[in-house]
Amino acid sequence: MAKKILDVVHKIASGLSKAGTMSTQTMREFDVLCLPPIKAYNAKQIRRIRESNKASQTVFAAYLNTSPSTIRQWEQGHKKPNGPSLKLLNLVAEKGLEVLAS
Repeated sequence: MAKKILDVVHKIASGLSKAGTMSTQTMREFDVLCLPPIKAYNAKQIRRIRESNKASQTVFAAYLNTSPSTIRQWEQGHKKPNGPSLKLLNLVAEKGLEVLAS
């Protein structure tokens, strides 16, 4: 429900920005508010995401621009993804590896 409300508010704000009644800076602030939340994943969830995309640790690492040993450490719970890696992992969890292929 909250996402639908944010979508409507963002659409209205976008229209106001295009009409010149809202500054670019204010529109950027709306853009940030409407970004989806970043979910943290535990070791089992990361492995499930990789396996559901039918990828080896090496292939998964290549898509996420990290090393196979990092993927292994995530899946063993020794390290946790953060920053851009976590954002990419969220995208893959939601949309599949294809989202990173183009």
